[in-house]
Formats: sequence, C-alpha cells, structure tokens
Amino acid sequence: MSAPTGRRRAIAKALTALLPLAPYADMEKIRADAGSVHMKTLPPTIAVWLATIAHVRHAHTDYEKLLAEGYDRDSARFFVIDETNAVLTRWRATRLLEEGDEDE
Repeated sequence: MSAPTGRRRAIAKALTALLPLAPYADMEKIRADAGSVHMKTLPPTIAVWLATIAHVRHAHTDYEKLLAEGYDRDSARFFVIDETNAVLTRWRATRLLEEGDEDE
C-alpha cells in the first residue's frame, strides 16, 4: 500500500532537500522505500534519511560483499562509511553519515 498523498508530498520535499543532485533512478528507489509500510510511523525526513542510507549502502558500496565475506552488519557498516559519504557528497547531500549514527 502506498503512502497517502500528503505523506508522499512530504517525502518528495524531504528527498529533494536532502539530495539535490541524486540521480533520478536512485531518488525513485529511495522515495519508494521511504514511503513503504515499515516507515509509515516515522516523520518523512527520518524515513528519507534511513531509506537513503540503506539504498546507498546496498547499491553503491561494498556492504553486500563484506556481509558475504562474513563480516557482521556493524563491522560492514563501519567499513563503508567513507564510501557512503562519498556518494552523498557527489549528490550534494545536506547531511553525511557519522560513525555511530543509528541508521536502520
């Protein structure tokens, strides 16, 4: 079930504010994830941030490879912080991931 229209607008606004230069395909995936059922109780800005970090981590870093090599989630996340922030920087994100951020 998709998010109600007001929430979709709030998610779109938060996404544009956070990631002004993100590619369209990435923004669409993040928008869909932020609007998913498991995010519905979160404020739109938080849902967009969590969806962004998860998307960048899984699609643009070695996170999956590290997990496959046997690293636990926390270790794999630690090792991809710089890669994640490099992507966010290219997209001119207004926020970067910091070590210890609670992000999922």
